[in-house]
Amino acid sequence: MATQEALTKGLALPRLIAIVVILAMWQALALSGLLFRDVVPPLEALVVGFVGVLISPDFYANLAITFAELLAALAGGGLAGLVVGLCLGASRFASKAFEPWLGYLGPTPKIILFPLLILMFGVGVESKMAMGAVSCFFPIAISVAAGVRGVDPVLLKVGRSFRARLDQMLIKIYLPAMIAPLLNGARLGFGVALIGVLLAETKLSKQGLGFMVMDAYQRFDMPRMYGLLIVSVGIAAVVNIVLEHLAIQAGHKKPTKH
Repeated sequence: MATQEALTKGLALPRLIAIVVILAMWQALALSGLLFRDVVPPLEALVVGFVGVLISPDFYANLAITFAELLAALAGGGLAGLVVGLCLGASRFASKAFEPWLGYLGPTPKIILFPLLILMFGVGVESKMAMGAVSCFFPIAISVAAGVRGVDPVLLKVGRSFRARLDQMLIKIYLPAMIAPLLNGARLGFGVALIGVLLAETKLSKQGLGFMVMDAYQRFDMPRMYGLLIVSVGIAAVVNIVLEHLAIQAGHKKPTKH
């Protein structure tokens, strides 16, 4: 654990240097005149756009809408992924018969399904939720299936020897051993669900962060657009870091054999 902390501290300086270099390159490109001035605005304009986003009440109203859509997408897609992953992980036949489908369909850009989702759910928030749910279903299902297969066989034998019921096996053995895979699946699922929701909002919406980004683009308000992108990426990064930290902590805690 101490080695990991030392490694993290040792990486802080290279990361800081990389950020400074990227910002310097951006500023140099902005001032070079090689591109249209507003396409790559100088850093001071980005700061103004970023602050303008943070002090805008409209931003927080749209952020709440996007997060509501995202949470609904994660609930629906995550629950479906959990159930499917448990079935695939627990059954060798189901895994061989159907898990390849997840591998084939998982990398497919889900945005191509958006017209179908509009037909099924309409142009309201429901289609955006469905877009996010479809996006996060695949990584969660695959992670859960792998987590089920990774459960220690000794723990399973102990559970069967005590004639534990299916619900007891699930609660006492499977879920504790699957916390890390579940959190990793949730981390991946959050990322792709957010992408799905934002993409859907950019295509057909009058609210949400995706709509705000497209609206700023259409008005050619580049500092505001970049400010929205920075805030969106920052929020996604914070959630991802938290979930990754929880997954790492859970990975160090193994269920004990009683």
